[in-house]
Formats: sequence, structure tokens, C-alpha cells
Amino acid sequence: MIIRCLSCGTKNRMPENRLNAHPLCGRCGAPLVVDSSLHAPVEVTDSTFLGEVLTSSRSVLVDCWAPWCNPCRTLAPILEEFAAKYGGGVKIAKMNVDENPLTAQQFEVRNIPTMLLFRKGKLVNTLVGLLPKEEIERHLLSIMETS
Repeated sequence: MIIRCLSCGTKNRMPENRLNAHPLCGRCGAPLVVDSSLHAPVEVTDSTFLGEVLTSSRSVLVDCWAPWCNPCRTLAPILEEFAAKYGGGVKIAKMNVDENPLTAQQFEVRNIPTMLLFRKGKLVNTLVGLLPKEEIERHLLSIMETS
């Protein structure tokens, strides 16, 4: 498993059987965040969007989805993996557009899946459609806070 250091941004290779050994960054010695149970995607709604996304201390990727959307269901496990892998540096949020039309309209979500990427409460990028995992990860790393 590759764990990105939240202090210096270095990618650290870590065997999965050593994740509970409180690993440290090989470059700067900072503790690596590996507790995936604390970093699952969070559900956001029209009423919680401000607190969970716009005023979050971390960068946020918001997955705009609907239960009837097959590409959205394909994307879900990829984003769960990213939430576990990068949870200390970026928050992964999920918003059902059928149940939260006000926020979807505010950010002009017309197609799903749509991923909204926020840094310091500002929308910095929008990804539309089911993109390759590597491309999503590249965009996710670009918004991640490393200091």
C-alpha cells in the first residue's frame, strides 16, 4: 500500500501487515495516517453541505450521484478506496442529487457522476463522467493539502 505523508507529501510504501505498527514517513519521520475506518466517504445533504464541504479544514471531493446510475455505482468503490488511502489529507463526500437538488443546481450538476473538487472552500475543478481511476487520483492529489 502507498501512503502519502500529510506533512511533506512523500509517498511511502507500506506492507498491509504493518499498517497497525504506527508507521512513520521515511523522509520526514511524521506519523502516517492509516486508520481507514475513520476515513470513509461522508454523506452530505443540502443542509450539511456548508459545514461538511465549504468550511472544511481539508480539501474535499464531492461525488454527485444517484442510486439508479450504473456509472455512479461503479465509481463508489474507487472513491471508498481513496477515502481510506488519503482520508487524512482530503475528505471524500457523497451527495445524492435526487435528494439534494438545491446544491446540485447551485453547482450546475447536469450529468452524473460529477465530482466537485474543493480546496479551502472554493470549487477548483469539476470532473464529469466515469473517468479512469488514475485520472481521478491525479486530480485528487492536486487538491490535497500536504503541509
